[in-house]
Amino acid sequence: MKTPLLIFNNEGIYCKEADVYIDPWRPVDKAIITHGHADHSRWGHKKYITHHTNVPIISHRLGDINVTGKAYDESFVINNVKFSFHPAGHIIGSSQVRVEHKGEVWVFTGDYKTENDGISAPFEPIKCHTFITECTFGLPAFKWTPQQQVYAAINNWWAANKAEGNTSVLFGYSLGKAQRLLSGLNPEVGKIYTHAAIENMTNVIRLMVDFPKTHLITRDTTKKELKGNLVLAPPSAHGSPWILKMTPFVTGSASGWMAFRGARRRRAIDKGFVLSDHCDWQGLLSAIKATEATKIITTHGYTDIFSKYLREQGYDARTEKTQYEGELPDGEVKKGEEQVV
Repeated sequence: MKTPLLIFNNEGIYCKEADVYIDPWRPVDKAIITHGHADHSRWGHKKYITHHTNVPIISHRLGDINVTGKAYDESFVINNVKFSFHPAGHIIGSSQVRVEHKGEVWVFTGDYKTENDGISAPFEPIKCHTFITECTFGLPAFKWTPQQQVYAAINNWWAANKAEGNTSVLFGYSLGKAQRLLSGLNPEVGKIYTHAAIENMTNVIRLMVDFPKTHLITRDTTKKELKGNLVLAPPSAHGSPWILKMTPFVTGSASGWMAFRGARRRRAIDKGFVLSDHCDWQGLLSAIKATEATKIITTHGYTDIFSKYLREQGYDARTEKTQYEGELPDGEVKKGEEQVV
C-alpha cells in the first residue's frame, strides 16, 4: 500500500520523502510553519521555514531561532519534494503549504479565511488532489456578516459608550485579531489605547501595515486619560486587576463564537461582535470546491460533522487529530497567548 505524501504522527504532520514537518507540535529538526499563532509555530525546532512576512512575527514570539523566509509562489525543493507557500488570508504572514511529489499534490491550509480583511494577503485557492482543512466553524449556523458592517457597529458602540462617559474595552488576540480590529477602528471617535502584548506585536507588524496611532497603557496612565476612549486588550486581560484601571468601562469581544446565542453571557461580556479570522460554513465549502480536490482531511473544529457532510457530497473525507486550537470558545485563552503584564 502506498504511503501517503503527508502523515500525522506524534510530532505533527510529516512528509517522509522530504523528512520535514509542517506546523509540528513537538520539537523537530526541520519545520515548515504556516503562521505565527502559538499552536502552529512552537519553540524548539532546529530550523524554521516560513513566509518572509511571518519571519519577524515568529522571531518576536519565539526569540533567537534559525529561520528562513520564502515568498508566496516561490518553490523550494527538499529531497526531490517541491514545496511552496500560498496566501491563507488568516492573519498577517499566514500561508497554505503546497506539497508536490511525483505528480501528487497536497495542500495544508493551517488556518484560513476567504474574506479579504484588507491587511493580510487574500486567500488563494490552490488546485490539489488532497486538501487538509481546518473546520473551526464547520456548521451551517455560522455565516459571517461583511466586516465593514461589523466595524461600523464597533465604532458606533464606542461612540455611544463615550457619550455616556465610559471607556470601551475590546478583546482580541494579540496577533491577528487585534490588528484586524485596529484597521477597522475610527480614530475620529477618540484615542486608541493598547495592552502591552498587543502594542508590542502591532509594532512588529507596523513595518508592513499602516495602522492608526495607538497609545500604550502604562502604570502612569490614568482613568481620566482613558475615559471615553477605546482599549484593545487580549482575552487574558478580562477579569484581571489590570482592567480595573479602566473603570468605568464597557467590554466587547470580537469572535466568531459570538454568533452563538449565550456566548456573550458565558464570557461575561457586555457586547459581542461576530468577527472571525476563520472561514464560515460557506467559506469552507467554496474553498474546498475551488481546489478540485477529491480527498479532504479535516484537522480541527467540527471535524466529525463536517467530514460526514463532505462524504455525503461525494468527497473522500476523513478526520485527523492534531493539537491545533482554532478560535477558542467561551473565553478560553490560546496556549502561548501573552498573559497580563
